[in-house]
Parts: sequence; structure tokens; C-alpha cells
Amino acid sequence: MDHLQQFALAAGLAWASGIRLYTVLFVVGLLSRMEWIDLPPNLQILAHPLVLGASGFMLFVEFFADKIPGVDSLWDAVHTFIRIPAGALLAAGVMGDSDSALAVAAGILGGVIATGTHLTKAGSRALINISPEPVTNWTASFTEEALVAGGLWAMFQHPLLFLIALAAFIAFALWLLPKLWRGIRRLAGALANVLRGGVSAAQGRYQER
Repeated sequence: MDHLQQFALAAGLAWASGIRLYTVLFVVGLLSRMEWIDLPPNLQILAHPLVLGASGFMLFVEFFADKIPGVDSLWDAVHTFIRIPAGALLAAGVMGDSDSALAVAAGILGGVIATGTHLTKAGSRALINISPEPVTNWTASFTEEALVAGGLWAMFQHPLLFLIALAAFIAFALWLLPKLWRGIRRLAGALANVLRGGVSAAQGRYQER
């Protein structure tokens, strides 16, 4: 594996882990198991049948959890503590055989990339959940799955193009994230005002009695 492919693999696994961790683990492990791709020694454990069974089961659970409004945001909240460290570990694992300092650096950058993609996904889905209908939620979920599938393919087949596209995605995420979280804060404030108004109205009716 040349250096360009190695860098693309480290960055790509971290990026995709922030969106669909279990898809990454299962697909990459299965492709390695079928000998369609060569993984670095530190990541070959992903092709072990037990790991494939566990990641495949979690992929199945996540596929449905991610398409239920409200449940998807709860799932994202819990996975803040899973996707980000997993992305860092996968990136470090790619570079583990090259140099220990390089592996640590890859882990740090991988964690940053996974954090950015995870927050972009979680923030977008939180705002989408304002809608009372599930169609928008399903569309977003399937779009994320297609994005990860396309990214994994490009990562192995066209590493340079993938790295260029990843740089564009990071720039877009940096522009979008502040807007997403400002929108979420405004939504939370509006919801709090509605709840306070409802409580005040209920207390007023009770006092009238």
C-alpha cells in the first residue's frame, strides 16, 4: 500500500466512522475477508468472523434506528462517545506499522475528522426531526448511506480524488456547523418558551378554580 492510499484509508475510515461506524467496520472487514482489499495488519482483525458478526448485527440495528425520527437523534447522542474514538483508533491503526509518532498523529487527526462528520450528521438530523413527517428523515438516512458507500469506493479506487473531495467536505462542514447549532439553540429556546407558556396557562386555570 503506497503512502497516498494509506493516507486516504486513514482519513476515509475516520470520516465514514462519524456517519456510519458499523457500516464501515462490516463492509471493510467483509471485503478483506473476501480478499478484495488488503488491509494493514493492525486492521485485519475486522475480517474475523466474530467481529463481522458483531458489526453486522449492529449495522442491522443502526439501519432501522437511524430511520425513526427522535430515535435517530438519541442514537447519535449515545454514539458521540463511540464514533469519535473509533474513528481515531481506525486512523491510527492504518498507520500503526509505519511509525509510532505517525500513528499517534493519524489518531489525533482521525478523531478530529470523525468529530466533524459526527457533529454535522447529528446536528442536521436534529433539525430535520422538527418535521412531523418521516419522509425527510428517511431521505437523509439513505443519502448518508449512499455517501458512505461512495466514499468507501472512492477511498480504495481513487484515493487522490477522495482526499480532494474530503477536503471540500471538511470546508463545507466548517461553514455549516455553526449554522446548525445556532438553529438548534433557537429551536430549544422556542420550545422552552412554549413549555413555559403552557405551564403558566395551566397554573392560571388552576388558580381560577
